Amino acid sequence: MTSSAYKLPEGNVLISFSGGRTSGYMLHQILEANGDLPERCKVIFANTGREMPETLDFVQECSERWSVSIIWVEFDEETDVQFTTVDYKTASRDGEPFLSLIKKDKRLPDAVRRFCTRRLKIRPTTKYLQNLGWKKWSNAVGIRADEARRIKPSPVQYINQWFPLANAEVYKPDIMEFWGKQQLAFGFDLQLSTTSNCDGCFLKSEANLAAMWRSHPERMQWWVDMEKQINANFRHKHSYAQLGDFVKRQGDWIFNDEASLCQVDDGECMD
Repeated sequence: MTSSAYKLPEGNVLISFSGGRTSGYMLHQILEANGDLPERCKVIFANTGREMPETLDFVQECSERWSVSIIWVEFDEETDVQFTTVDYKTASRDGEPFLSLIKKDKRLPDAVRRFCTRRLKIRPTTKYLQNLGWKKWSNAVGIRADEARRIKPSPVQYINQWFPLANAEVYKPDIMEFWGKQQLAFGFDLQLSTTSNCDGCFLKSEANLAAMWRSHPERMQWWVDMEKQINANFRHKHSYAQLGDFVKRQGDWIFNDEASLCQVDDGECMD
């Protein structure tokens, strides 16, 4: 794991910071290898409004502890450029950008049509950089060596995908060891017990969504409200209201058996 893997490529560079441990580690290593980032390098966090509060705290703490400027952007259809810049204090915390997108498109994203990622994260980030006058750039993506299947070339010619963690042969245990040391030494880590930054992400397993219903029912209610508003579901099989009802009536035990809500024997599961 040499520092050379983290040396900035030539030209403009985007460091995509998701607010998770892996991208946080990547940012730390890039800073260690390059020192203060030049003006041609931007660190951007795209906020959808459904990130867990701990995620927003973590992004801000990384910025403060490592003395690095992190730009916060959000989807905003009211502006000509379709984004707005915010900060830790002014960032949306009740799904406002996500709700705005759903109202605009009059549909819900799902596992097949994941337009929320493209419209709420990729597009505002791209628009921000283009608004600076950037024509092309390298995009640092936090994909580890054990996630090599996720490595893909950029779909557009003006972006060069850069995978420093994969190039440095970083694996998940390396990430967890780093944050374990940060926690012991400084009490600094992502204080998140859920499996992802987005509270009710439809890509989570039913077991993880059940855990969210048990620990944060007030946050899961937002997803129920969106399904009612559009009269559609985020997930193919069950609505968020149904999942919440299962948890209230049965507890989480029902989700320990994958067949409880997925009739794999009847050939309905495509995974």
